[in-house]
Amino acid sequence: MKDNHSSLVVLSFTLLLGLLANNSPFVSAYDPSPLQDFCVAIDEPKNAVFVNGKFCKDPNLVVADDFSFSGLNTPRNTGNKVGSNVTLLNVDRIPGLNTLGISLARIDYAPNGGLNPPHTHPRATEILVVVEGTLYVGFVTSNPNRLISKVLYPGDVFVFPIGLIHFQMNIAKTNAVAFAGLSSQNPGVITIANALFGPKPPINPDVLTRAFQLDKNVVGYLQKQFGGS
Repeated sequence: MKDNHSSLVVLSFTLLLGLLANNSPFVSAYDPSPLQDFCVAIDEPKNAVFVNGKFCKDPNLVVADDFSFSGLNTPRNTGNKVGSNVTLLNVDRIPGLNTLGISLARIDYAPNGGLNPPHTHPRATEILVVVEGTLYVGFVTSNPNRLISKVLYPGDVFVFPIGLIHFQMNIAKTNAVAFAGLSSQNPGVITIANALFGPKPPINPDVLTRAFQLDKNVVGYLQKQFGGS
């Protein structure tokens, strides 16, 4: 009788776990696990299989160049308005990344305020390591919004959780360089200022005026700056 009771308890607990799992509101947003060694992305659909938005190259035709990229050691031009340059190596640059759920970026920052402006990656968590310079970095939590920030030096690492607004700014008098790993083959990026003040067609100024509690002339000026009008 005791053994039967123990078995019934174990069975009930197992069923409870199953019900919780089936009714959980949690939804996974990560790239799916691959079911093959690799799926090198190609544009030509002939004799190919469509996986994760890309066609798979015939495995017998795969070469080392499908998995490599050269030149990430070369400094990038930061002579733009924000003073930064992001070199993203996603599935479009390294086709062998298809289905592997990872990508890499080099970020160059100009001295004295070079900024990777506030943005989000809708499909990836980012882990950043500083190679040169001194960066002020941070991200903002979901409501109620809280800023989590830190000053980083060469060799320091910082994590930006998936989907949260984050930024990096060079606060040194010299150039800065960082490398970032992202947990998606195609993480996507939404730059906040560009998305709000520069989309085409533009957002109605009345929406932005009320949302940001700004004068309509200020909103019009910002839309002109970002090409949204």
